[in-house]
Amino acid sequence: MSHRRVANNDPDFINEDDFVDQQLVDEDPIDESAGAGDGGGIVAEDPPDAMPRELRVFKRAKRHHRVSFPGAMATVVGTGAHHHSGAPETNGGSVGSPDGGSASSSGGAPAVASAAAALGKNSRKSRTGLRGLPKKGGAGGKGVWGRPGSELDAVGVLDENDPNYDSDSQDTVRLQLTVPKLTMEQFEEQFTALVKEYFEHGQVKEVIQQLRDLRTNPQHRERIPYLAISASVQRNALQRELTSQLLGSLVGPAVSSEELVHGFDLLLKEVDDLTIDLPDAPDMIGKFIARAIADDLLPPKFVATYKGRVDSGHTMKALAKAENLLTMTHSMYCLDKVWGVSGHGLARPTKHLVKKMKLLLDEFLSSNDVDEAARCVKELEAPHFHHELVYQAVVMVIERSTMEVCQRVCRLIAALSESVLLTVDQLEKGLRRVYADIPDIQLDVPNAYLLLERFCQHAGHVGFLSARLQQEMPTKGRKRFVSEGDGGLVKPRLPLV
Repeated sequence: MSHRRVANNDPDFINEDDFVDQQLVDEDPIDESAGAGDGGGIVAEDPPDAMPRELRVFKRAKRHHRVSFPGAMATVVGTGAHHHSGAPETNGGSVGSPDGGSASSSGGAPAVASAAAALGKNSRKSRTGLRGLPKKGGAGGKGVWGRPGSELDAVGVLDENDPNYDSDSQDTVRLQLTVPKLTMEQFEEQFTALVKEYFEHGQVKEVIQQLRDLRTNPQHRERIPYLAISASVQRNALQRELTSQLLGSLVGPAVSSEELVHGFDLLLKEVDDLTIDLPDAPDMIGKFIARAIADDLLPPKFVATYKGRVDSGHTMKALAKAENLLTMTHSMYCLDKVWGVSGHGLARPTKHLVKKMKLLLDEFLSSNDVDEAARCVKELEAPHFHHELVYQAVVMVIERSTMEVCQRVCRLIAALSESVLLTVDQLEKGLRRVYADIPDIQLDVPNAYLLLERFCQHAGHVGFLSARLQQEMPTKGRKRFVSEGDGGLVKPRLPLV
């Protein structure tokens, strides 16, 4: 029969309430009326059913003690054996063990007391000896909604009565690639913008790639010749040459030959509408058709198939222009430069422009047609090189040495200045070039200084030559003018005849 020591002055006294769970503590009353035992303590006899319950308490304490304090295991085992064996114990005695051994109760009390303090119910240390993971995977806490991306794993509202319930989200969703179809109006708008960008950079491969991305159909591709040519006829020769090269490059990678033929058929049907905005449209379309036949884009019999089947006068004019270009001598070579720009390169040499300007001035002096000369100057598409036109015109006045040529050239330059085809800086640059080269021109024309002076006087009278530019005109002085007996007279101005 085991006894429990409750002496207040016993140094080996162990309070079980400090290290066991409060729910498992046996709170049986202790009879303090018993006599004092050895050592002055009060000993009370346990009830008969206290032994199993106390044993369960010590087993639970032993499990906690084994996890947190492995080194003090022997002390806990010895203490548990003391309560289980029922051997009598005194103040300085030993504790009996089930196998007949003994263990010192005074040496195990401090270790058990420390274990009880560590495993108290209010202790912040984990009773399992393991560190727990933070809440919500580290995304918990005040002001935090959760781990980033956790909203993708959230389950939708399944209650039909919930205001947030979405019936579509509960069904199985299948994603399918859908390509929107282009309408004809959308295609015309996008392709026209694409052609305008092509006129700026001139990269055919980029146009082909973007045209593939549009996912066009045959009806869209048949409109390509009409859209490209109608955008280029309103521009200069450089853009028309780029359009011819673009049509030749599109056949195969983006457009079939049949679609291109149908595109030119549609173009001929729209000639009347293009002529309303551009009177020269039939001639330009005829050049495009002839160039396409020379580049093997259209069959050679394309023009012949329309004979006798066309009622529109503008369409007949375009076909006649194409037939004339195809039947002339060396047509294939000439059609390569039908726009004034070589098909193998867009850069025009300076000699080519100088030759064109000389032919233009010769034709003007023969016909005296200012409007035709202005149109030819505009077709050159070289506003940066108009100073050469002024230079050649003034040199031609000096070389021919007639007043009629001087008057016609002044009238032409004045008309070009009024129509802003010839800018002020180009005019001044051309005249200054003549001023700088007049000593060399005098070697061929001895009266070059005199003729230049007459031209500047007439140009100032017409109004396109400023007084400042007249003062810059070089003059040839005579060293012995006073010594020849003129008596200091000043040379008079020569009147214009």
